[in-house]
Amino acid sequence: MDAVCERGNLKLAYQRVVKNKGAAGVDGIGIAEFDDHLKQHWPTIKAKLLAGGYMPQAVRRVDIDKPQGGTRTLGIPTLTDRMIQQALHQVLSPIFEASFSESSYGFRPGRNAHQAVKAAKQYVAEGRRIVVDMDLEKFFDR
Repeated sequence: MDAVCERGNLKLAYQRVVKNKGAAGVDGIGIAEFDDHLKQHWPTIKAKLLAGGYMPQAVRRVDIDKPQGGTRTLGIPTLTDRMIQQALHQVLSPIFEASFSESSYGFRPGRNAHQAVKAAKQYVAEGRRIVVDMDLEKFFDR
C-alpha cells in the first residue's frame, strides 16, 4: 500500500481522475470541489489506507438508456474512490500484465481489436480451425 500512497503515484492518479471530468458520486463532490476536499480529508484517508481500514463509499446508481431500448444501471464511485482505484491500478497493472496470456487483447494497454484480428488471421494461416465464441451477457450485472 506504500507504493499506492506514494506521492508521485497519487499525483498521477489525481490528474487522470480530474482530466476525465466525471460526475460526482454519492457524496456530491464534483471536480470543482475535489481539490479542497482532498486538502481537508486526505491525511485521514491516507492513514486509513495504510492501516488497511479504508472503506470505499457506496456508488451512486444512475440508469442510462441503451441505444436498442431498455436501460443500463451505472454505479458511479466518488472522486476520492476513483482516485484510489486509479492509484491501485497504476501499481497493480504492471505486476499482473506480465502474467496475462499473449492471446488476450481486451482491455490491455497497448493492445486493440485490430491486433486481435491480425492475430486471428495468423492463426488461420497456421492451420488452426477451432473457434470458441462465448457471450458473457450480463456477466457483470451481479
